[in-house]
Amino acid sequence: ALEVMEQQQSPEEQAVHALYREVLRSWNRRDARGFAALCTHAARVTVHDGVEMHGRGTIELELSRSFERQPTLACIGVVRAIQPLGEGVHRLSAIAGMYRPGSYRVDPAWNALHTMVSVREQGRLRVVSYQSTPAAFHEQPDLGQRLTADLERALRRVSAATTRS
Repeated sequence: ALEVMEQQQSPEEQAVHALYREVLRSWNRRDARGFAALCTHAARVTVHDGVEMHGRGTIELELSRSFERQPTLACIGVVRAIQPLGEGVHRLSAIAGMYRPGSYRVDPAWNALHTMVSVREQGRLRVVSYQSTPAAFHEQPDLGQRLTADLERALRRVSAATTRS
């Protein structure tokens, strides 16, 4: 599930946003091959628990193992900003949370800040770097509560829109 940014986006920013949406959909489908296919051959992915994966093959292998070992929660993301870094290169910043499918409750223990760097490779936008940083806010618990509330609102909006369509 993915919530849309409030502000107007350029066509290139829309493409970056769509790539992030596909990353989350691949995660939510537990599709390691699909996730890895969105990455460059030399991509680096760091997931919430600190596991680092380097290269498309390793990303697919490690995510497959993770998906086989344990059930994973679904992810909701809210894009906060997309910043151009150069020709065909963008950095996306998002807040993200995990929830049980069918639920409208985000588990605050899994709240994260996502950073994704994308690049045009042979005409196609791909992930070159993706990082999920835990958003614990140990010193500012009110920020963590606000983040959780924002994610739950987004989850309800996305679920309501899906139900209507």
